[in-house]
Amino acid sequence: QDYKQPGKYYPFATNRQYYLMYANTTEVETPLDTLEKITTFFKIENATDKEALLQRLLKENDIYEPMRRKITEDEKVELEKMNLAGIHFVPEIWRYYPENNIGSHILGFVGYTDDGYTGQYGLEGYFNKELSGQTGYLQYNRDAIGRIIPTADLTFDRPEDGFDLLLTIDRAVQFYTCGMLEKHAVKYGAERGTVIIMEPNTGAIIAMCSYPDFDPNNYNLVDDLYVYNNPAVYDSYEPGSVFKAITMAVALDQEKVTPDTMFEDKGEVTIANFTIRNALNKVYGRQNMKQVLENSINTGAIWVAQQVGREKFREYLTNFGFGSQTGISLHGEASGNISALNQKSDIYMATASFGQGITATPIQLLSAFAALANGGKLMKPYIVDKILFESGMSEQNKPTMIRQVISPKTSLTISAMLGSVVESGHAQRAAVDGYYIGGKTGTAQVSNPGTGKYYEDKWIHTFLGFAPISNPKFVMLTKFDHPTNVRFADSSAAPLFGEIAKFLLSYLQVPTEK
Repeated sequence: QDYKQPGKYYPFATNRQYYLMYANTTEVETPLDTLEKITTFFKIENATDKEALLQRLLKENDIYEPMRRKITEDEKVELEKMNLAGIHFVPEIWRYYPENNIGSHILGFVGYTDDGYTGQYGLEGYFNKELSGQTGYLQYNRDAIGRIIPTADLTFDRPEDGFDLLLTIDRAVQFYTCGMLEKHAVKYGAERGTVIIMEPNTGAIIAMCSYPDFDPNNYNLVDDLYVYNNPAVYDSYEPGSVFKAITMAVALDQEKVTPDTMFEDKGEVTIANFTIRNALNKVYGRQNMKQVLENSINTGAIWVAQQVGREKFREYLTNFGFGSQTGISLHGEASGNISALNQKSDIYMATASFGQGITATPIQLLSAFAALANGGKLMKPYIVDKILFESGMSEQNKPTMIRQVISPKTSLTISAMLGSVVESGHAQRAAVDGYYIGGKTGTAQVSNPGTGKYYEDKWIHTFLGFAPISNPKFVMLTKFDHPTNVRFADSSAAPLFGEIAKFLLSYLQVPTEK
């Protein structure tokens, strides 16, 4: 849709007529010559593909042998000019995606399988049955020579179109965001990247991009099938230091700390024979809670969680939505995993306090940060704005509040503290001149499966932020997997956030504050 022109929508996925080319082998006069002309026209050079087509042309008494699908009108016209005996065309409808790669992870694709056309991944997979509609059928009786008996009972079931989906995605924001994500992912040598932008007060998703993406019009032209999965909802990972904001919010809400509460950092803490240190082995000495977030102090986050206690800490994380799906209407959503907090040892709470030993999806993290920003309300994220039925009726999606997680007072306090992180802490490169922005960086280690250890050369960079603090119009997650030429998220995910946020604040016409 277009936020500047309410009610104006752009086609993200539609249907287009193509043609199926088939052979009536009883009419094919020169199979080898026909094969040569077809393979030359379509630039088919693979010997195996050529042999498969030849075997189809050589079949005996086959009046309908499919040769190639998804032929355009122009291709059909050119092929018909060749006057290839036995080669015919029938129209067929295929899904068409006008924006090509833009939004491919949101959409998924419609693929042709042995069972016919099937929606796979994204919205296509989630709403496959509803988007497909129903095929009709005619049931009748025939006479001895095969003619329909007109006076006999006829049963006709009319085919029904599927319904249409109007999305919350803003086309201009989606285009800009996806372009910036790709640019920065290449710049930082990242293996993958994700950006999600949501309205914190409603849960409406206005942009969702991941890198690398694919063209759903040519979904089979990918090197790795993993690319079909939408990392925004599919990937569970240890989020790292962005989670310190959640830990701090819990302690503030329980009135165990205030922004001015002091803590003595000695650079490390030992729990159950495990020694945990700060990043780069730094020692900060006396710090208040605002500084714990600004300097992203691991030992400080552990101390804060200890003030809350394991049971209450786990309860809050569950209420924030961690460990369960958000319910967004996209195929393949994962739940994340906070089951480590069911263990009795305090080491699990200690590592979870700074985002280690538990996993979350990007959409879960974004939803939790929206609650930090919007007065404490956990909103259900949604991407379908309206459903239009064949009958002309429609169903409008409305914002859904799941629960009040923290108090409005806590929301104001943690928002101000996260504003200080951007003003004075590790997230300064996420700043936008003229606006107060809140956010937190996270540079997370990547678990090496089966070893119980972490890779020494792989990191996941995340930034979560919102703006403006006083009346947030958006909350955004930026994430890079395994960047190779920057070490910390303040040099990758934070600058990407800042660049997109600058565009968004201008696009949404948000007045400057300072």
